[in-house]
Amino acid sequence: MAKYNFNTNCVQGTYDPKSGDPRVLPIYQSTTFEYDDSDYVADLFDLKVGGSFYTRLGNPTTEAFEGKMALLEGGVGALALASGQSASFMAIINICSAGDHFICSSAIYGGTHNLFDVSLRKLGINATFIDPDTDVEKIIACATPSTKAIFAETIANPGMNILDFEKFSTAAKALDVPLIIDNTLATPYLCRPFEHGANIVIHSATKYTDGHATSLGGIIVDGGNFNWDNGKFPGLVEPDESYHGLRYFESFGASAYIVKARVTLLRDYGCAVSPFNSFMFHMGLETLHLRMERHSENALLLARFLEVHPSVSWVRYPGLKSSPYYDLGVKYLPKGCSGILTFGIKGGAEAGKRLIKHLDMVALVVHLGDLRTSILHPASTTHRQLDTEKQISAGIYPEMIRVSVGIEDITDIINDFDKALKSV
Repeated sequence: MAKYNFNTNCVQGTYDPKSGDPRVLPIYQSTTFEYDDSDYVADLFDLKVGGSFYTRLGNPTTEAFEGKMALLEGGVGALALASGQSASFMAIINICSAGDHFICSSAIYGGTHNLFDVSLRKLGINATFIDPDTDVEKIIACATPSTKAIFAETIANPGMNILDFEKFSTAAKALDVPLIIDNTLATPYLCRPFEHGANIVIHSATKYTDGHATSLGGIIVDGGNFNWDNGKFPGLVEPDESYHGLRYFESFGASAYIVKARVTLLRDYGCAVSPFNSFMFHMGLETLHLRMERHSENALLLARFLEVHPSVSWVRYPGLKSSPYYDLGVKYLPKGCSGILTFGIKGGAEAGKRLIKHLDMVALVVHLGDLRTSILHPASTTHRQLDTEKQISAGIYPEMIRVSVGIEDITDIINDFDKALKSV
């Protein structure tokens, strides 16, 4: 389907029914599959042939979702997982082990920060967190002989920083390590990181991929554009004794990273996505281009309204000309800056709590990327495990309110905020 445009690939990519097949991708709600020949099953385990033999490692519904996301991002392959956290975890441990190190933007989702700063350190994998707005020389200076990757988000959640891909890809190339990008808030409709120097892309599919707040999942997409045979990644080059002495880079070339993640990490950690959730994600992608256009349009209009409201002290949205990230938004997200914005309400955290209580249509939920508009106070929820210093480093302030702007009529969204702000 690569010959078609992005919007068509959203609707029809990957699943290609034959005569008499269901027009809509079926849910293969089965853990296992039947074969006639044991030698063929052996070839499946040896990766000599393709096919599904156990849903933990592969399932036809999940494969269709993986294929569509790889197609939309422009990668060589993808691996669907049980959650966005699973995707972040697997993306790192696929190339890092005890004693290794990676560099990470400090402006990332609070759950990812805890994963990297607490849980991975217990496994002996250390991260150095840097201000994403620092210069390239300082990024490179953070490296150690054991540095294996650089990690950042396209649009930081919820700091709303836009990543300077040119700077981060330059640093990654100088260190000869892959650039791993969380593209959850942008989605491939607004930004395709492989076109800007990224090597691995991850998503929390729970968010805009699903778009309807129904299903939990994550995905890793391999760009196939990194040379793993550079002396830094023996796990991808040397024989894997846990898999018949297989050499991933020698056997699979550009797809080595994603194959290894599937046949070793998913095999051993078992954080598999359900076929039903894969079905929901595949269906969600069918309207991704339409939803992201409206999310971005509504968010910009709401940001403009809040920017001049007397009860609001500041607004962060990259689409605003007043934003320090406006130029990067124009450069890397020309079709829109997604549906998330943050603002500071005069009166601080207590005023924010009162605001939330006076909203009618806009709901308080611990989520984003839904087609319904929602609101959250990050400092007391998603980032509450971080101390004040780390919250501020991630762009979180006590008075900050995060809005996930939905696709309702923008007049109704603005009216709800106007009424609540006047009540405060």
